[in-house]
Amino acid sequence: MRADVLSAVGELLLAEGLTDFTIERVARLSGVSKTTIYKWWPSRGALALDGYFHAVEPTLAFPDTGDIRADLTSQLHAFGRLVGETPAGRLLAELIGAAQTDAELAAAYRALYSFERRHIAVARMQRAQASGQLRADVDPQVVVDQLWGAVYHRLLIPDEPITTTFIDALLDNLLDGILTVGH
Repeated sequence: MRADVLSAVGELLLAEGLTDFTIERVARLSGVSKTTIYKWWPSRGALALDGYFHAVEPTLAFPDTGDIRADLTSQLHAFGRLVGETPAGRLLAELIGAAQTDAELAAAYRALYSFERRHIAVARMQRAQASGQLRADVDPQVVVDQLWGAVYHRLLIPDEPITTTFIDALLDNLLDGILTVGH
């Protein structure tokens, strides 16, 4: 039953966005009562976020091929395509915006989405450090902010598009450095 609700939420949100999203519509589409839905999710926002994550989670898988550059490239390309080329980007921007005034949604965003996504990326980079692919003194938390933060910046302040060219340049700048030799 819970999976039916999450599937209905993901489909509804990706098709229409957050504006007309209601628990009543989800109950109708999923065949699950409003009372049950409210038992499982504390708010409309928390339900929306869980449904969004359920819909996009397979796309956001973080590979571990043993090559950190290839894995970062693969994951960031997938994330960039998702938020730059599909309705999921608009929806994610809406959820982030709504989380600014919805404390339950903000807590759900941290717990269900950003904390977990950050943990997966940091763990992958720590494995790369252990295998000697990344310097030991690199802070993986900061690298997450540098890489994914730049993509979120383009999502939320859409002056420039999110493209694979942008992501490749972002990775090259970070992984190869931006200083000239000797400086």
